Amino acid sequence: MALWRHFPGADQRAETLAEAHVAFWRRFRLDLLKVTPASGYYGDDWGLRAGYRPNREGVRTYLDRPVKRAEDWTRLRRLDVTSGVYGRELRALRLVGQQVAGEVPVLATVFSPLTVAKTLCGDVAVVRYLREQPEALHAGLEVITEVTAQFATECLSAGADGLFFATQMACAEGVTREEYEAFGRPYDLRVLEAAAGAEIVLLHAHGSQPYFDLLTSYPVHAVNWHDRRTPPSLREARGQYSGCLCGGLNEATFADRTPQQVAEEAQDALLQSGGAGHIVAAGCVIPVDTPEANVEAVVRAVRGL
Repeated sequence: MALWRHFPGADQRAETLAEAHVAFWRRFRLDLLKVTPASGYYGDDWGLRAGYRPNREGVRTYLDRPVKRAEDWTRLRRLDVTSGVYGRELRALRLVGQQVAGEVPVLATVFSPLTVAKTLCGDVAVVRYLREQPEALHAGLEVITEVTAQFATECLSAGADGLFFATQMACAEGVTREEYEAFGRPYDLRVLEAAAGAEIVLLHAHGSQPYFDLLTSYPVHAVNWHDRRTPPSLREARGQYSGCLCGGLNEATFADRTPQQVAEEAQDALLQSGGAGHIVAAGCVIPVDTPEANVEAVVRAVRGL
């Protein structure tokens, strides 16, 4: 079992971010501890401005983006990931590792270079650059990939057992498959190569209609996607992929149903997958207002089986 969520406000300091995650893990004793930083954290050191407005996911609202024209991609500087916001995240990982002392695998959250690029310029703008000014975008992706790969390496050095590697563009609602193969996959693989020594690499495919066969060819140990909201289902995925599946719970409705309903959904997920090679999880972050009783119900259901 693995469930993860944002901790808005607490995620602005390493100490409070670590405390929140360790408290959540100790409360429910899940089988993975995925450290979830502030949404878009990777853009702050490049000039992304963001703040919190009330929302159930606990994500930030982006107020100003650093890439506003094509030439801005060539001006992205290579960052020292041991300082600034990246450094803050490394300190949080160290603190989490010290407190759990090897009792549970700890995963650091790292985003794909094209996802980082999308955040730096905007959802619509990144597709425009990709199609109209590809050379400029490739120049930016080179710098982003170098920084992201270095951060992945430093996460493992800081004590993380593995990575939660998230892409928000490898899906039909993001770009075409051919576009992702040109602007996503090559850069993803360079980051994953930097994490080759990780105990666990869990790939998260965010978005509708993910390119499942493309992503499951990556050197990862498990794949997570919104299986309750978009194809393939867990049952379909089990027939397509021999690796570990991660999912089965609908994060969009998780907080609004009864404990019995979420327990039944967890049990159904295990029936779909056959129960082996499966981490029961939500398709993304669970809402910040999720009742504790719902998390407890999933824990009891899976432990009971």
